[in-house]
Amino acid sequence: MTLGTQFSGTVAASSSRRWFTHSWNAAHRVIWMVVPKAPAVDGNPQIEWKVQVDRQAPNLLKYFIEVRNLTGGQVEIEARYAILD
Repeated sequence: MTLGTQFSGTVAASSSRRWFTHSWNAAHRVIWMVVPKAPAVDGNPQIEWKVQVDRQAPNLLKYFIEVRNLTGGQVEIEARYAILD
Protein backbone atom coordinates (compact mmCIF):
# COMPACT_ATOMS: atom_id res chain seq x y z
CA MET A 1 0.00 0.00 0.00
CA THR A 2 1.19 3.50 -0.82
CA LEU A 3 -0.05 6.46 1.27
CA GLY A 4 0.35 10.15 0.54
CA THR A 5 -1.03 13.65 0.54
CA GLN A 6 -2.05 15.04 -2.83
CA PHE A 7 -2.93 18.62 -1.81
CA SER A 8 -3.93 20.97 0.99
CA GLY A 9 -6.38 23.84 0.80
CA THR A 10 -9.02 25.88 2.55
CA VAL A 11 -12.80 25.86 2.30
CA ALA A 12 -14.69 28.99 3.29
CA ALA A 13 -17.46 28.89 5.89
CA SER A 14 -20.60 27.03 4.82
CA SER A 15 -19.40 26.54 1.25
CA SER A 16 -17.98 23.93 -1.11
CA ARG A 17 -14.80 23.80 -3.13
CA ARG A 18 -13.76 21.42 -5.90
CA TRP A 19 -10.28 20.25 -6.92
CA PHE A 20 -9.04 17.79 -9.52
CA THR A 21 -5.97 15.63 -9.84
CA HIS A 22 -5.07 13.92 -13.10
CA SER A 23 -2.98 11.23 -14.75
CA TRP A 24 -3.54 8.45 -12.20
CA ASN A 25 -2.86 4.90 -13.38
CA ALA A 26 -6.26 3.34 -14.18
CA ALA A 27 -5.01 -0.07 -13.02
CA HIS A 28 -4.52 1.16 -9.45
CA ARG A 29 -7.18 1.05 -6.75
CA VAL A 30 -7.12 4.49 -5.13
CA ILE A 31 -9.03 5.51 -2.01
CA TRP A 32 -9.40 9.22 -1.19
CA MET A 33 -9.73 10.66 2.30
CA VAL A 34 -10.14 14.32 3.18
CA VAL A 35 -9.33 15.43 6.72
CA PRO A 36 -9.63 18.82 8.44
CA LYS A 37 -6.26 20.21 9.56
CA ALA A 38 -7.42 23.37 11.33
CA PRO A 39 -9.11 24.53 13.40
CA ALA A 40 -9.03 21.61 15.80
CA VAL A 41 -12.60 21.03 16.97
CA ASP A 42 -13.76 18.10 19.06
CA GLY A 43 -17.45 17.93 18.27
CA ASN A 44 -19.63 17.76 15.19
CA PRO A 45 -18.21 16.88 11.77
CA GLN A 46 -16.43 19.79 10.06
CA ILE A 47 -16.46 18.57 6.46
CA GLU A 48 -17.88 16.06 4.05
CA TRP A 49 -16.53 15.14 0.63
CA LYS A 50 -17.33 13.28 -2.53
CA VAL A 51 -15.10 11.90 -5.25
CA GLN A 52 -15.97 11.65 -8.94
CA VAL A 53 -13.79 10.23 -11.69
CA ASP A 54 -13.39 10.29 -15.45
CA ARG A 55 -11.16 8.30 -17.77
CA GLN A 56 -8.95 10.86 -19.45
CA ALA A 57 -7.13 8.25 -21.56
CA PRO A 58 -7.31 4.45 -21.89
CA ASN A 59 -4.84 4.00 -19.01
CA LEU A 60 -5.34 7.23 -17.02
CA LEU A 61 -7.94 8.55 -14.57
CA LYS A 62 -8.77 12.04 -13.37
CA TYR A 63 -10.33 12.44 -9.91
CA PHE A 64 -12.56 15.35 -8.89
CA ILE A 65 -12.74 15.94 -5.13
CA GLU A 66 -15.44 18.22 -3.76
CA VAL A 67 -15.25 19.26 -0.11
CA ARG A 68 -18.17 20.85 1.75
CA ASN A 69 -17.54 22.86 4.90
CA LEU A 70 -20.26 22.15 7.47
CA THR A 71 -19.15 24.89 9.87
CA GLY A 72 -19.53 28.63 10.19
CA GLY A 73 -15.78 29.22 9.90
CA GLN A 74 -13.01 28.54 7.40
CA VAL A 75 -11.53 25.01 7.50
CA GLU A 76 -8.10 23.95 6.28
CA ILE A 77 -8.13 20.49 4.69
CA GLU A 78 -5.72 17.87 3.44
CA ALA A 79 -6.59 15.42 0.64
CA ARG A 80 -4.92 12.07 1.23
CA TYR A 81 -4.81 8.95 -0.89
CA ALA A 82 -4.12 5.25 -0.46
CA ILE A 83 -3.09 3.17 -3.47
CA LEU A 84 -4.03 -0.41 -2.63
CA ASP A 85 -2.20 -2.19 -5.44
